This record gives sequence, structure tokens and C-alpha cells, in this order.
Amino acid sequence: MTRVAVIGAGSWGTTVAAIAATNADAVLWARDADVVARVNNDHTNPDYLPDIALPPSLRATSDLSDACSDADVVVMGVPSHGFRSVLEAARPAIRDEVPVLSLSKGVEQGTLFRMTEVVADVLGSHRADRIGVLTGPNLAREVAMGQPTASVVAVTDPDAAMELQALFMTATFRVYTNPDVVGCEIAGALKNVIALAAGIAHGLGYGDNTKAALITRGLAELARLGTKLGGDPMTFSGLAGMGDLVATCTSEKSRNRTVGVALGQGRTLDEIVAEMKMVAEGVKSTQAVLELAARHGVEMPIAEQVGAVLYDGVPVAEIVPALMLREAKPELRNPQ
Repeated sequence: MTRVAVIGAGSWGTTVAAIAATNADAVLWARDADVVARVNNDHTNPDYLPDIALPPSLRATSDLSDACSDADVVVMGVPSHGFRSVLEAARPAIRDEVPVLSLSKGVEQGTLFRMTEVVADVLGSHRADRIGVLTGPNLAREVAMGQPTASVVAVTDPDAAMELQALFMTATFRVYTNPDVVGCEIAGALKNVIALAAGIAHGLGYGDNTKAALITRGLAELARLGTKLGGDPMTFSGLAGMGDLVATCTSEKSRNRTVGVALGQGRTLDEIVAEMKMVAEGVKSTQAVLELAARHGVEMPIAEQVGAVLYDGVPVAEIVPALMLREAKPELRNPQ
């Protein structure tokens, strides 16, 4: 039987491990010994998925080598800011031909690497065509509850793509394949930034028209940067692009939208983050996204306004006027 190691026991890592356990021998790595004990003994992760029953077959461990040494698939569910250090610790136990999938939707600060680029950098001799992402409109709690949704596994090796598709497909979790790793990954990172903007608009009391405009123009920003980096324009109208963007910008379960709403209501970023158990990737990755856009000469006005609020102390009330009073332009332009 295929053995899957999921590294990171947050809400999404735990959910993906539970999915994998329906089709394979799955092990979940967690730093916290209490989480390991609860998964193994009570089949639950109360810190991140309270009241969700996990498959009894899912095993947890706090030993990275134990998790990865015999794994046929490694899934990285660690936030972007800790991704590299955890992977470096796991590196000796990961074989070169094993597919490695990232669940993290962020950009590494400093290097401006996507997570698949971090994997390639850390693992060195690993097969590049077996490094990819699992992404889409996948709010963890809804997936864990068995509510139907779809996702995309993006990896360039067609054989690995089909194997991974079968591995994660269930009656309520439909998986599509896509060879466009760059497009799928950059869409996942950028949608968090746009979700912060949509949350701010909601917190300020703006209605559906405003939020729809932000989402639509946010999609244009995703496509501009994504295609500049080599992504397929079609990816951004699919599950990894529009699908994930809509879910993250509209759902009350979205961590990034939640942070935006609180900012719009006048709370400070420090107090919002201090109260959160889970990571809102957009808070840390917005700066890296802006640096990436500047490096490639890509215009991203919504992301720039979010960055101004997060890092420069610009009042949230100035975001919408700043966007509305920009130079008039045609809507449809070549994303290149």
C-alpha cells in the first residue's frame, strides 16, 4: 500500500492526511506531543479541527524521520515562514524520486521563492518533475466535514500526476490534474493578499458591488504576475485561480479575510495576529509578493494598498479612494 507522510498538523495538513488515510497508509507529523497523542488515541485534532472525527487508521508522530523514511509521497503542510527549516530537517529521509507536494500558499521572504522552488533548493538532487502543489477552493473545515469540493494537483510528471490524483480523490473531494505548477502556485499565494483587501472592504461596511470589483480586479493582478512568471493564463480562470480566490475572499472561515475584516473595523494588526492560532499567510507574504511584482515590472495596485496598510501604517479607509482615483484605463489588457 502507498505510504503518505503529511508534514504539519494544522487544519489543512490534518484534513489532507485524513483524506489520504481513506486511500493509503497515512502518517501525520506534528511538533506538539499532545496533538500526536490526541490524533492517535482520540482520533481528533481539537486545536485545529474541533468536533471532526479523524480516520482511526491515521497515525501521528513527532519524529520527522519516522514520518518520511518509508514514504512514497511527502506532503508539506507547513506555513511558508517555517517551510524551509522543517524540510531541511526532513531531507535525509526523503528519497529523490518521491513526489513532494506543497500545501502552503505563500512566498518565502528574502529569496522570493515559491514553495516548490524552496523544495528544489533544499532537496537538491530531487526529481524536479515530481515537485508540485495541491491547491484550490479548499477551506479545511468544510473539506474535513465531507462537503463536496474540487482541487488541483499540479505536477509536471504525468505519471505522478495520475497517481496523486487517484491517491487524494474521494467521493466528496474531486481532484483534477494540471501541469502548470507555476500558475497554480502563484495563484494560491496571491489570492491571500486579495482576500485581505476584500476583508478590509467588508470591515469598512462596503457592500457586494465593492467586493465583487475587488475580487475581479484581484484576479487580473493574479493573472498578470502569474503569466509573467511563466504560468498558463487559463490556470487563473480555473480552480487554483478564480475558484480559490472566490472562496478565500467571501468565506467567514477564511483566515486572511478574517484579518482584513478586523483591520477594516479599526483593530491593529498586532492584536489580531496575537489572537489567532492559525497562520494567515497573506500577512507575511504580501511583502514578498510586492517585491516579486517589482522585480518583474508587474503592476499590482490592490496588493500595494494592502501592503501600505500592513507595513506602512496607512489608514484602511484610504484603500478604496486610492484605487478608485487611479488613472482611467481599459479593463482588458494583455496580461503579459
